[in-house]
This record gives sequence, structure tokens and C-alpha cells, in this order.
Amino acid sequence: MEERNTTLGEFIIENQKAFQYSSGELSRIINSIRLAAKVVNYKVNKAGLVDIIGAAGEQNIQGEDQQKLDVYANEVFIQTLINREIVCGIASEENDDFITVQGSDNSHNNKYVILMDPLDGSSNIDVNVSVGTIFSVFRRITPIGTPVTSEDFLQPGINQVAAGYVIYGTSTMLVYTTGHGVNGFTLNPAIGTFYLSHPNMKFPPDGKIYSVNEGNYVHFPQGVKNYIKYCQREEDDRPYTSRYIGSLVADFHRNMIKGGIYLYPTSSKAPNGKLRLLYECNPIAFIAEQAGGKATDGFGRIMEIQPTELHQRVPFFCGNLNMVEKAEEFMAAEA
Repeated sequence: MEERNTTLGEFIIENQKAFQYSSGELSRIINSIRLAAKVVNYKVNKAGLVDIIGAAGEQNIQGEDQQKLDVYANEVFIQTLINREIVCGIASEENDDFITVQGSDNSHNNKYVILMDPLDGSSNIDVNVSVGTIFSVFRRITPIGTPVTSEDFLQPGINQVAAGYVIYGTSTMLVYTTGHGVNGFTLNPAIGTFYLSHPNMKFPPDGKIYSVNEGNYVHFPQGVKNYIKYCQREEDDRPYTSRYIGSLVADFHRNMIKGGIYLYPTSSKAPNGKLRLLYECNPIAFIAEQAGGKATDGFGRIMEIQPTELHQRVPFFCGNLNMVEKAEEFMAAEA
């Protein structure tokens, strides 16, 4: 079968032996995400036609206004995973605490926990800009048969067994890794099937895009300011192009395909950074490294950070290896 005709379901079956623990559960998790993504995609695509856009009137744990579609996506992914009895715990950016999942027989025998940002960039929904879902899968570390604890979720990113994102854009794609490269699947909406469209995704050797909210420039650390000036200087292959959507999935996806760096540093307004380590940075870092890129907090590897809380924020520098390393040089020079 030609690669371009391979469905996501076929790809999962063909590659199941590559999973570290080939029991079928990880395949079922990816399949559940595929199903939930199709449901959310349907709502996203008709968001302008129904009363699903706008704020829901609540705030999440981060104090951010929840959008109606945030709440909807969160419920869809949680219920899809719970109903299939394939994970023992779920943590979501939209929930204060993690959810313990037990089987229909009241057991706690499932082996995986999943952490997710159900609708990244949802403030862009009202203006018809790409949004996404980000997910991260870990093997539990507490004994099988017992309820999950925070210990199962507060693992460094190097322990991830799978991570990925769905981008709801001009086409809907599911991109994921299980530690054996990155593959992208595009949804054919006519028949509701994801097809392998981007096998073995890699960052280009060189990138020419930098993605940062330059409106916060005056609040950035001096190392970041110096790096931005470096990107803008006319010398060698620069100036680089500035591209910033404000939806992490969309910015990262573009940069992985075209080559670039994404920065969300600390600032005087966000002294710990803004992005969440567990729901955004770890999964995107795993994908970036599998695609030949790099992800750091400006000084060290994102996936080696030991989390201390579910909603921990960290600064985030991610993209082409050489671009991230150059940004780190500027950070180190001002440290």
C-alpha cells in the first residue's frame, strides 16, 4: 500500500510493535483521540453558525476566561477517554485537579495517564484562526490496581510514551509521536478518515521564521531582546521573518514544516512564563526533538524539568536546533 493511502488506523496497527509496551492500550488511546478530534472538528468548523463561540462565563484554574468551545472540547475528550476505559487518569488544563478513572468493575487496572490542552488558542475561535488540541501520554508509576495519584502526572517529559496535537485549520491534521519519529495525518472530511499525509516529519536544516509576541518586547529579559534584534539584523541569511499567530499549535506546526523558532519567555508580566509545562511544553518538546529540533526553557532541556504542580508554567523556546541554540547563547550571555 502506498504511504499516501495509509489510514491512521492502518498506521497504528502496522506500528504497534514499535510501542514500548505493546498491549494495544496505547493504540486505543490514539484511536480515542482520533474519534474525539473528529467530534471537536465538526463543532469548530461550524462555530460561526451556532451558539458555541464566545466566553462561557467561567474562568479556568489559570484565571483565564473559558470559551464555550473550550468547555465543549474538554468534555468531549474526557468522556471519550473515560467511556473506553483505557486510561486510569486524566489531567486537563481546564480542570483544577486530575480525574481518577476506574473501570466499570471499579478496578484501577489501566496503565496510562493522559494530560491535555483540549483547545489551545481558543481565544482565536471568534476570528476564525486555527486552534488545536495537545496531548501527552505517560505510563503510570503508582502500582496497577490502585487509584492514580499526583505522582503519576508529575513526571518529567522524558517519560512520555506518546504526544501529539490536532490542528483544526484549513485542513484538520493529527500529528503525533511515540518516540519513533513524527507522522502527520490529514482528515478527509467527506468520509471522516485520517490519512498519512506527512510521513516522518522533520524540521528543515535551517529556519528563517521567529515567532514571538513582540508586543511584550519591553517586558522581556535582556537576552531575549538581544536575540530578537539578532533576528532582525541584515547580515548573513537574516533578517528572519516574523510570524506569530498566538495559537501554539498553529505557530509550532508552521515552524516545523517551514523552519523556525517559537519563543514564549518569562516577562515582567509573566515571571514564570505563560505556557503550561505538562499540557503544552512537554508534548510539543517531545514532538520537536523527534523531528530533529530542540525545546528548552532558555537554559536547559524542557523534558528534563521535574514538575512540582499540575499547572506549572515555564518559559519556552522551541524550534530548529541551531536557532534554539543561538537563542540560548544570548540568554546565557545575560544570565
